[in-house]
Amino acid sequence: MPEFRESNRGPLELQLFSQAPIYDDVEELTLGDSLTDLVCRFGPGYPLVQQILAGKSPQERAVELVAGSKLRDVSFRRELYDSKPETLSNCADPMIGLASLVDPVAVAVRKDVDEGNEIEEQAYAQIAAANFALEGQNTYPDATFTLRLSYGQITGYEVKGETVSAFTTFAGLYQRAVEHQNQPPFNLPQKWIDRRDRLNPETPLNFVSTEDTVGGSSGSPLVNQAGEFVGILFDGNLPSLIEDVAYDDKQARSISVDSAAIIEALSQIYDAGPLVQELKTGKSSETDRQ
Repeated sequence: MPEFRESNRGPLELQLFSQAPIYDDVEELTLGDSLTDLVCRFGPGYPLVQQILAGKSPQERAVELVAGSKLRDVSFRRELYDSKPETLSNCADPMIGLASLVDPVAVAVRKDVDEGNEIEEQAYAQIAAANFALEGQNTYPDATFTLRLSYGQITGYEVKGETVSAFTTFAGLYQRAVEHQNQPPFNLPQKWIDRRDRLNPETPLNFVSTEDTVGGSSGSPLVNQAGEFVGILFDGNLPSLIEDVAYDDKQARSISVDSAAIIEALSQIYDAGPLVQELKTGKSSETDRQ
């Protein structure tokens, strides 16, 4: 696999032996979610699922695995890395045991996915060649890590005869949390609950727009006609999934967080006044002191 080739040894070792702290609660949550997803996809009766869970719930098993592992210790990871393969095979660490259970199935799935992706990439190249033969210079190239601009308008759309507004607000955020009794995935952090009265409820939170974007565009800045920053793209609605192959702005929308929401949250929820000042003026307090 490419990630384990000699050419990738440096980045791999940098990741393996990083001194960055490991937080058990984060690892337990992440692993618990992964195990829950595994159960949902394969079912509780699937032999591998039963082996992994060992009669426990996904979250209980995640806590047990994380608590029993010594892999948070960099010296232990280095010891395993430098050992012979049979030493690793006989390692009693529960996370190594989990990896040993999952690896044969994961490798087989990876092989199928890679083969499917190769076929898709070859087909896509043929489609792109045909499209260029028809459109010539009137079509724009695929993303190649170079600057790309996409134009659109902030506007709502209709679903089954009902109009979906172009904007959501902080008021709508709290309303949705209340409707779902603040349960995941609509639960709000305690700080957001405690400081609700600080926020202007009518501040725009997210908005939808018609620019043509696909996976990989997340994090892109949005600017208005005056070149002013107005938001950050982070998602697309379900109708926008077709934009992988064709553009249609009837219902397809890109979703962005509004710059006003960023400023409001930083100042009223996170007390990040100096950062807000820097974002608004382009100068940090350190720059002002100098």
